[in-house]
Amino acid sequence: MPTCPLPSDPSLVQLRKQARELQRRLLSGDAAAAALVAEHHPGAPPGDASLHTAQLTVARQYRFPSWPRLVAHLGVLADISRAPDVDPPGANASDRFLTHAVLRYGGDDGSTRWAVSRQLCAADRTIGRTDIYTAATTADHVALQEFLLKDPTLANRQGGPLDWEPLLYLAYSRFDPNVPEHDVVATAALLLSGGADPNAGFAWHGLPTPFTVLTGVFGSGEQGRSQQPHHPHAMALARVLLEAGADPNDGQGLYNRMFDPDDSHLELLFDYGLGTGDGGPWHRRMPEVTDSPTQLVSAQLSWAVSHGMIDRINLLAARGADLDAPLHGHSPLARLITPTELALISGLPHVASLLAELGAQPAEVDAGTRLVGALLCGDAAQADLLLAPDPGLLDRLRTRHPGLILRAAAAGSPAGVRLLLDRGFDVNALARHDLPIDQEWETALHYAAGEGDLELARMLLSAGADPRIKDRRFQATPLGWAENFEQEPMIELLRGVTTPD
Repeated sequence: MPTCPLPSDPSLVQLRKQARELQRRLLSGDAAAAALVAEHHPGAPPGDASLHTAQLTVARQYRFPSWPRLVAHLGVLADISRAPDVDPPGANASDRFLTHAVLRYGGDDGSTRWAVSRQLCAADRTIGRTDIYTAATTADHVALQEFLLKDPTLANRQGGPLDWEPLLYLAYSRFDPNVPEHDVVATAALLLSGGADPNAGFAWHGLPTPFTVLTGVFGSGEQGRSQQPHHPHAMALARVLLEAGADPNDGQGLYNRMFDPDDSHLELLFDYGLGTGDGGPWHRRMPEVTDSPTQLVSAQLSWAVSHGMIDRINLLAARGADLDAPLHGHSPLARLITPTELALISGLPHVASLLAELGAQPAEVDAGTRLVGALLCGDAAQADLLLAPDPGLLDRLRTRHPGLILRAAAAGSPAGVRLLLDRGFDVNALARHDLPIDQEWETALHYAAGEGDLELARMLLSAGADPRIKDRRFQATPLGWAENFEQEPMIELLRGVTTPD
């Protein structure tokens, strides 16, 4: 049954209101509310509009087996939820330094923010010795040892403006790219020998997957490596943490790094047991909202297959990833199909061939999936062959998957774009470029603009692409995307055809 994750910063008051609202809708005879109950609580008596039924339905909608389990989870979040991207009011110099020196996973991460922390250091050379949190951030192991000698309990005590343990400040520190590796390793060793938890972490705004010490070390994320770089000594620091017992099944760290083709973190994590075990302390603490080790590896395979990451597919296969089981991915679609099917509907037949070479069993792929693959690749002959026994399949496909032109563009298939245009697919259809699902996010012209692909943009414009359409996430035109990604030639092209708003 379809479920959804909890919203950011969830509260019991908020969820109680949802349950009460659902109950009111049930009492009024709302058909959609009754359908929701039937979907998530099929055992409820017909017409049941009790608060218990409404609460259970809300809980199951958020992936929890019962209302008490959801309430218990909120209690866990109350202890671990943090908002590191929010500057505390009235911060003193050391607190300003700490909030500007670390990777916070906010919209303003990057060199400009970290430069502020360097300026504060330059203005006050002693700022790194203010307390154990500044000492950890600056990797000043001499000062840190002095703090621990005075009070050994500081090694695992939350504090500073972010209410983090010292080890988290060390792992998320980014202000000094030239910090010596020896200082970083020595600081980590002192904290760990003093009792610091190598699995320390927090829930970013109460979201489900914990941001752990390893998450901070590996860095990266949706904003890319330039804004969210890994720690200057990520591999050395990660190895120290793993040796000390950090669980390698780090869901948020794996997610953040999956966008980048670098697989060094995966190789290290596999060496320490990625994909095995019970998922570690965080999965035991929040089993409903964190993935198991097997699911984490499957999600990595899903992304690698849909984005043609050949080296990663080879690595995952060599490390025992199941190439035949339905995928557990970041897309709801990935949970329904095998890696081979995902490769075909992503327009990557060479990936499907690779999976077969690596031992994947031949998949029984329906005609619709094979037709999607042929269209995305620009294989007109294969498309005609598939349509011969069922000409109506093309119309059904246009209705079911209207955004295939964007998918072909993202797959780097200009031949596929041309064939889809020729077969009547809408050049202005909204879809997603990062996953092969029909969620209405942006058009193919938005994608071309962000990538700076002039040839593709000209092809789309000549086919009737409307440069005035705004995407559904940022409310920006393709010109806005080009400007955001600083694609100067594309900006010049689109300015000439975009009507000012």
